[in-house]
Amino acid sequence: MPRMIFVNLPVADLPKAMGFWRALGFDFNLDYTDETAACLVLSDTMFAMLLTHEKFRGFAKAEVADTSKAREVLIALTCETREEVDRLCDTAAAEGGAAQGEPQDHGFMYFRAFTDPDGHVWELTHFPEA
Repeated sequence: MPRMIFVNLPVADLPKAMGFWRALGFDFNLDYTDETAACLVLSDTMFAMLLTHEKFRGFAKAEVADTSKAREVLIALTCETREEVDRLCDTAAAEGGAAQGEPQDHGFMYFRAFTDPDGHVWELTHFPEA
């Protein structure tokens, strides 16, 4: 069985967070989704559990980080094309997220980043030679 990853992220408004990710073209595994958590499907083996602050605190046994002042995580995600990187970042900004820095083209790698509405940083990368 391939190794899977589940990144747990606190969100202030679960329905709003789900709408944001659906607008970017992603879906949810409803078997692991309820009024306190939603399982965002990033690929066959990568998932983000979007958790209400209360649910997150229960798992983390700590307070939720204030993403306007500190970063609790940087999430890097590969994309199949440069156009997919641009589409996702542009859609994120239009749907309540925000661009982070300028696009970077290093030849072997194209990179852009955005924050989602809860301030989590998502770094999108395309490797043309991959």
